[in-house]
Amino acid sequence: MPALSSMVKSLEKLAKDDTSSLAILGRSVMHDNALTSRILRVANSAIYNKGISHVTTISRAAVVLGFDTIRNICITAKLLSSLLDNKGLSEPVYQRLLSLMARAFQAAMLAKMMLIEHDEELQEEVFVAALLYHLGESAFWSMGGEITERLDADLTLAEPALQSGLVREHLGTSFNQLSIGIARSWGLGDVLVKSLSHPDDRMPEIRAVFLANKISEQMQANPIDIIMLNKRIKQAADMLAIDIDEFKNRMLSCSDATQKLAESYGDHVLVDYLPSTKELALPMDQAAAMNPLRQPNVAVQMNKLCQLTDCAMSRANFNEVIGITLEGMLMGIGLDRCSVMLLSPNRKRLQPRIVLGDNAESMKHDLLIELLPRKSVFSDCIDRKLSLLIDNPYADKWRLHITSELIKHTSATGFMLAPVIIDNKVIGILYADRHSSDRPIIQDDFERFTHFAQLTNLCLSMTLGH
Repeated sequence: MPALSSMVKSLEKLAKDDTSSLAILGRSVMHDNALTSRILRVANSAIYNKGISHVTTISRAAVVLGFDTIRNICITAKLLSSLLDNKGLSEPVYQRLLSLMARAFQAAMLAKMMLIEHDEELQEEVFVAALLYHLGESAFWSMGGEITERLDADLTLAEPALQSGLVREHLGTSFNQLSIGIARSWGLGDVLVKSLSHPDDRMPEIRAVFLANKISEQMQANPIDIIMLNKRIKQAADMLAIDIDEFKNRMLSCSDATQKLAESYGDHVLVDYLPSTKELALPMDQAAAMNPLRQPNVAVQMNKLCQLTDCAMSRANFNEVIGITLEGMLMGIGLDRCSVMLLSPNRKRLQPRIVLGDNAESMKHDLLIELLPRKSVFSDCIDRKLSLLIDNPYADKWRLHITSELIKHTSATGFMLAPVIIDNKVIGILYADRHSSDRPIIQDDFERFTHFAQLTNLCLSMTLGH
């Protein structure tokens, strides 16, 4: 990482100095023979060298391809060599790092492809931003040692929605915050910093970085959430104003180019970890058929309620209790998604902290509830300390407390709320709906939901109460 940092800062300094010669660029990397060889191999690959004469020096490559392109090749080559040549990692941690780097490599190519109509300078900046989107996490795993092995083991066993909480428990911060800190410290550019700190920004470069990483993440998931993958693909296709099949064809071409480029960098080991493209051939209706709707399951409900009872006896921690509750609601009641939303310190905002089910990641960003100045069903739930079934958000009884914007981010077919209470104080809300399937919420669903909420509050009061 120090070597990578030094190179990035040197390249940034050269980029801002109009009087510096390209020979300086060559001298800044030529002391590293392996790196120089890798950069020249990539510069002469079919991806970058479009029939031009063979280049033999870094400075000549910069003249032919442009400084921005060579800068990105340098950063990519150094990143891969810095992280993947680390011999001191345990096998599981190394496998995790390989998987993460392959995903980042694919995301970088996708993001660049999505901005093919924009100027080359922006394409190159987006490539680096997407590549370094998970730099904080990559840096952590490359460090090796007992803490990486311990966290890797915990993450392997944990549900996806609980993993960010585990990272915070081990590190005291998130991987995203690590990435933001490194990006600012190294001066990696506004595109990367904004894509990390404001992922919902509608600027095309920020949107491309975000969607490329989400698509790559879904393509690499095991099992793959076909519905979420197709949702992200549709968002990307809409951004480019093309149909979904056309975007999928571009993705297939991009994946082939990614494999060839990875081989040009000399990282054949990375090729085996690149995200799979086989799901791209599935039609949308067949994809939906592979993800059947969750139905009520009494056996799962009873199992999760028993686990919550055990949590009360063993004084389990907050994340464990909430994880069991959300799993019980999702799989036991048969919902599409559910979440625990926590109050901000000033009690003026609710934000999802743990989300399970369909569209979980987008819900984390979209469902931010400002409790003031306007009253809403969320503030009603908190003030009255009562569970609420909003069976029809368009009904007159909810008209004053539900806006059209709120319905867009919740569910037009209804949703449920329950206060999370510790020592008679509301700290947040449990939320559940059937947003992606558009199925209604009925009274039986609400009674089961309320039962889970009541037992959850009992567990948390016994564990965290005074």
